[in-house]
Amino acid sequence: MKPFPKGHQHPVYLSLSEEQWEEKLQRSRELASPCILCGRRCHAPRFKLSISENTRSDAQPAKGICETQDKAAVSSVEPHFGEEPPLVRHKGSGTIFFAGCNLKCIYCQNYDLAHHYRGKEVNDEELGQLMLQVQELGCHNVNLVSPTHVVPNIIAAVRLATRQGLRIPLVYNTGGYDSLETIKVLEGVVDIYMPDMKYGDPEPAKNFSGADDYPEINFAAVKEMHRQVGDLVIGENNVAVRGLLVRHLVLPGGVAGTKKVMEFLANNVSRDTYVNIMAQYRPCYKAVGHPQLGRRIKDAEYLQALEIAAETGLRRIQAL
Repeated sequence: MKPFPKGHQHPVYLSLSEEQWEEKLQRSRELASPCILCGRRCHAPRFKLSISENTRSDAQPAKGICETQDKAAVSSVEPHFGEEPPLVRHKGSGTIFFAGCNLKCIYCQNYDLAHHYRGKEVNDEELGQLMLQVQELGCHNVNLVSPTHVVPNIIAAVRLATRQGLRIPLVYNTGGYDSLETIKVLEGVVDIYMPDMKYGDPEPAKNFSGADDYPEINFAAVKEMHRQVGDLVIGENNVAVRGLLVRHLVLPGGVAGTKKVMEFLANNVSRDTYVNIMAQYRPCYKAVGHPQLGRRIKDAEYLQALEIAAETGLRRIQAL
């Protein structure tokens, strides 16, 4: 393994012992069988576990709501330059996009991958090799997109890749509907959490993503993420090395509940939370022609969202 550059922060997962890796791997598989990795808590027996691990060991492995069983499916792997500036800088973010999703957003921009499960199944060793591949390309981090439903595979893959020299930060790029148990098992594995905070109210969460408990699940997960990694830390060359980075997409008519999301962050997480307030909404998938979501947002709606965030006292707001 090459030495770390002067002043470079070691990824947190390099501090885990083999015993700790094994504990996390076993715990993550228990969370997946019956599956409670996300807020759906669908209880699908996705992994075949021994009797000592799970009382449902006689159940045959089955797919969850996410359409995933015991293997991860990867849709794309590439250096990505469209992410937040602290993640991409000059060499890009090493994006690994997983097929399948635990949310069913009617305006999903990646519906062909997330909803139609388009991707190639890989075993844990192959997934680890993909992580090493983006590192070899010079990417600043491994960016795991839509990772919630494949957390056991991720833990196993990082463990294997670490033995072969993986040493760049892990970004957990999630839709934000992660169970608290899942986030807790990731402590010591993930360097940068990048959750969406899609909704501040149950009604739009139910109408547009089929998850009326999204705000409750999301707020608890984000608070735990911050407890683990703190505010976003920018290292050498202005590249993020650790911390929490939140995304909030402004929806037409302000239906995302921006005020409640920003107030939660300011009052319950940290006023130094790095928040990207995004304006790129466009009608996709089932939102085309939708009475509420069938248009782009107006400039005034976006500016209002920025004003709301500033009024809460948040100090690190990324705008357009």
